[in-house]
Amino acid sequence: MAIISKKKVPYPVTEPLEYFLDQYDRLSPISIDYNDLLRFNNAVPLYDSQGEDSLWVTVYYPQDDMEHIYSTLKELYASLRADGNLTVMEHLYVERVDMCTYGNTKPFRIRIVNRVNDNFDYFYIKVADASRIYGLELEDILSPNKVSYLVTEQTLIEEHIPGIPGDMFINNYLEDGHQNKTRLAKEFIKFNERCFVQLLGDMHSSNWVVLMVPDFDEINYRIRPIDFDQQSYEGRRNIYMPQFYRQNNPVIQLGMGKISWESVRQYQAEERFMIATRVMGFRHRAKDILKTMRKDIIAPHQNVEMLRDELSNHYKNSRFLKCENMGEIVTESIEHVLKQQEKYKDMFEIEYPY
Repeated sequence: MAIISKKKVPYPVTEPLEYFLDQYDRLSPISIDYNDLLRFNNAVPLYDSQGEDSLWVTVYYPQDDMEHIYSTLKELYASLRADGNLTVMEHLYVERVDMCTYGNTKPFRIRIVNRVNDNFDYFYIKVADASRIYGLELEDILSPNKVSYLVTEQTLIEEHIPGIPGDMFINNYLEDGHQNKTRLAKEFIKFNERCFVQLLGDMHSSNWVVLMVPDFDEINYRIRPIDFDQQSYEGRRNIYMPQFYRQNNPVIQLGMGKISWESVRQYQAEERFMIATRVMGFRHRAKDILKTMRKDIIAPHQNVEMLRDELSNHYKNSRFLKCENMGEIVTESIEHVLKQQEKYKDMFEIEYPY
């Protein structure tokens, strides 16, 4: 069983990381500070469609502050979604700003509405955490999912990732008789593999969503992470494998009844090949983010020592034992995948300090 021991402290955006973000157009042209959104003078509880407390509150600002903040938020959304083109955003407006009241990070969620057809979208303002930024960037490179985010100084602007929250999917959809359980189990195996290679932790059912896409008379599934705070932080191997979280057990049990161990190994191999293909497709950006990550400190050294020992034992690969920080461990994890592929094993060499 995987259990997160304690809440981590956010790590600041360092100069090398800011340089990477600038090189790859991840710096926001619009400046906003997370603390600007804390200047609200009133807040009311936000209830979900069932009338239950959502643990979010809708916040309200003094009139002068509200006009400036809402205008800035609209510009940020334009930068996030339309490369700053405000002309296509004229029919949009900020309907409300919500703040999450549980957990340590207390993100803000902004609801943007199309006044023509009442369609809406969300995005988030958070305190920038280097771990989370590395997680978002690695997800964009290593997975089939595209991730949009921007950073301004120590503030993170992040897109909303749509989907059915994993815990809701398990409770309301898993046994409704309309799901293709074999396809769902296959996707969970691949999701588990992506998280483990990337070393993205804390993927219990509240931290991932399910997208269901009709395909003729069947349904395809995509599982996407929505929380990247535990990117390469904990020291235990199982933290990075969703299969070990008890909240995910209903999906695990479903797979045990539908898929043989031979098929499990096949799907794992398929996903590792796809990860290698994606890395090579973004080889320059992948090298740059890993180089930046190796210069950074995003976890206590005792966690680094524990994880490198466990991964060395897991992979029977002594190179992990030479790693001195989480960036080096993630690099070694990705290189291990590449070296398993005959096609790529000599094409992605990283210069190490050892």
